[in-house]
Amino acid sequence: MLYALFGNAIGDQPWQALHGEVGRGDVVPLETILDWLEERYIGDILEIEIDRDDGLVEYEIKMLWPQGQVVEFEFDGHSGQLMKIEGVRIREMQRNP
Repeated sequence: MLYALFGNAIGDQPWQALHGEVGRGDVVPLETILDWLEERYIGDILEIEIDRDDGLVEYEIKMLWPQGQVVEFEFDGHSGQLMKIEGVRIREMQRNP
């Protein structure tokens, strides 16, 4: 799996700021989000983006279903809540619809 991580954090190393936020419990670990997706959806991770805007952290994850469609999931990085799903035939990707 190839993951692409992007974001804007203070300092030269955005991952260091994110790592600190995860360690303090301010941001949900990416692993938690990926585990949630794996439990509920069939597919392979294509891309992961971490967006930061006005202090908010958002995970954007694109998955490829075996039939070829791409679905994008957006999660609130602070709460881990799913905020939005975009794509077609999403219900068919669900493990237990």
